[in-house]
Amino acid sequence: MNCGEQSPLTKESALVERRTFIAGAAAAGAVAIVGGATLGAAAEPNETASTDGHVRGATAITKVFGDGQKLIAVAVEYDRDIDGSALSTSTFAVTGRTVTKVYANRTAALAERGRDGRFVVVELSPDDAAAALWVTQQGGGGGTSTGSPSPSPSESSGSGGAPGAGGPKVGDSTPGGTIVAATASVIQKDTVRTTHGARYAATGTTLTTSAVVNLIVDDFQQFTFDDPATGQTLKYNLFIPKDYNPRKRYPLVLFMHDASVVNVATEGPLVQGLGAVCWASAEDQAKHESFVLAPEYGSVVIDDDYAPSTLFDATANLVQAVTEQYSIDEDRRYTTGQSMGAMMSLGLNIRYPDLFAAAFIVAGQWPAEQVAPLADKKLWIIVSQDDDKAYPGENAITAAIEDAGTQVATAVWDGQSTAAQFAADVRNLKAQKAPVNYASFLTGTTVTADSGTSAHMGTWRIAYTIPGVRDWIMRQSK
Repeated sequence: MNCGEQSPLTKESALVERRTFIAGAAAAGAVAIVGGATLGAAAEPNETASTDGHVRGATAITKVFGDGQKLIAVAVEYDRDIDGSALSTSTFAVTGRTVTKVYANRTAALAERGRDGRFVVVELSPDDAAAALWVTQQGGGGGTSTGSPSPSPSESSGSGGAPGAGGPKVGDSTPGGTIVAATASVIQKDTVRTTHGARYAATGTTLTTSAVVNLIVDDFQQFTFDDPATGQTLKYNLFIPKDYNPRKRYPLVLFMHDASVVNVATEGPLVQGLGAVCWASAEDQAKHESFVLAPEYGSVVIDDDYAPSTLFDATANLVQAVTEQYSIDEDRRYTTGQSMGAMMSLGLNIRYPDLFAAAFIVAGQWPAEQVAPLADKKLWIIVSQDDDKAYPGENAITAAIEDAGTQVATAVWDGQSTAAQFAADVRNLKAQKAPVNYASFLTGTTVTADSGTSAHMGTWRIAYTIPGVRDWIMRQSK
């Protein structure tokens, strides 16, 4: 298979793509407007100088949340180290945004506590409407789309649209979401002091970000897989463990997105929510070093007729090709997905029963009369009780599994629980020591009055924030 022939992106091209993909054409030509083209000499200690010429540029910083990627900080770079003790939330203003924290740092990065350095990091509220970089008609990322994508294909169905109800069908390539350029405009409103005592006066000049740091997202590489068996081409994202050692064998997690992410940029599955990036976080990798594979589907793979396109089999072939290319443990391959991706996870476990050791199923369904092979699988299922397709669908699946003699542990959870409460919920469900764990969210607890989304979509905004479920999945093997 051609995946084995793919060479990783060159260091230079990979860096350019990872740093700039989300900025879009609008940001690509943006330049810092700081009043002077050349860096001026620093003022003497205690002497106030114009800021013009002392600013080198600004970088936007993004982070992925359950409801999508958001612009959550701007890092302004100066020509000298800045004294962080003199900074406050009133020192800078960012157009259309709420400043929550300001501190100095040595790099364009977030920090719990700042330290004097050439960068001033201006943190912004993720709750601002303008923070959202991933948007759908259903309010993904905390906002509604400013473009004109089709109505969200994920309202109430496993694939995201019941047949005959205007939802997408297999082969539909209409994008259901939009990735917004990560740009911001910042103004220094008060004096900034260097560590040597020079004072850079406030300025009315607007500085526009000209670079982007995408937390975790930048750690993935983008490739293309040409499958000779199906003739399909799959774009995909791959996270390779930081200290990858071919002499070791690693687990692999496959994440498959919902239909609202169809036919967007290759990085779409990474920015739509936490389904892919949560496994690649520093915290998760410290516990479970693993590869993370996230294909980007150019069209809908499966709908509620349960007759998938050849992209379904191409996905199984991609998993096998990546396994052969890297040192991946065939006994520790896992699959997860939301909505359409959850359906694919169920279907792949049925058609290819030896491919995965365990599956995390989020808001999906499959015809109960076809699920007999799932009785031999290790599953963790999460769905909302007010998801009018996925909930009865999962009830039917788990009933069929129990009829086959497999124990199913069940629990009802409050979707508004704290992290500590979810941790306790996971422990209680695991205590039943069943190969299949089934948790349903109480009606009304996956959405809020102002969320602008459905219980179906709300399910995965919460499900992938629960570390205990991921820990359970990563401990399973064939």
